[in-house]
Amino acid sequence: MCTVRVKQLQTNFNVRLRYRHFPLHPDTPPEGLTLEDLFAGRNIDIPAAQTQLQHRMQQEGLPYGNRTHTFNTRLAQELAKWGERETGELAIHDALYQAYFVNNVNLADIDNLVQITNDFGLPADKARAALTTGRFRTAVDADWERSRLLGVTSVPTFVTGKRALVGAQSYEVLATFLQAAGARPRTPPAHSNGPPQP
Repeated sequence: MCTVRVKQLQTNFNVRLRYRHFPLHPDTPPEGLTLEDLFAGRNIDIPAAQTQLQHRMQQEGLPYGNRTHTFNTRLAQELAKWGERETGELAIHDALYQAYFVNNVNLADIDNLVQITNDFGLPADKARAALTTGRFRTAVDADWERSRLLGVTSVPTFVTGKRALVGAQSYEVLATFLQAAGARPRTPPAHSNGPPQP
């Protein structure tokens, strides 16, 4: 689920990206809530908000579907921890993003998560075992506690050390944030001494 700017930062700076999970709506029931129920009494024009969010996502280079529900993502966060451990990479987050924000899949359902895992090319039986045994429950608990201690209330929140930067930011703001935390730019590739000779 990396935006173009985050990928550019990873190319230009010696940084390692790690996802830390955050409980946006932890009390959402397993069957989910319609967006109307989620925002009841808050005077929000849901179609207008969806259109605005879709536009923002397009600006970020991210697909965004026509969501009708919010779902409890706790188990998806545990699956993501397992997927990171299984592959050593973060790509499982992209598959979960696609399922949730584009395809409106209920990520509280273990069978759905196992299917996503299988489609992603990871062993479904191992994913199911990790989810049913709660193998990564404490890792997600630790992320939630860290988020609480840092005062995280929305996503994205970029954190380095004890510093946090909230919201979608320009490349320049993110680069300044990293440099203030001591991140060093990568050495640019050596340039040739002019165009190749015929």
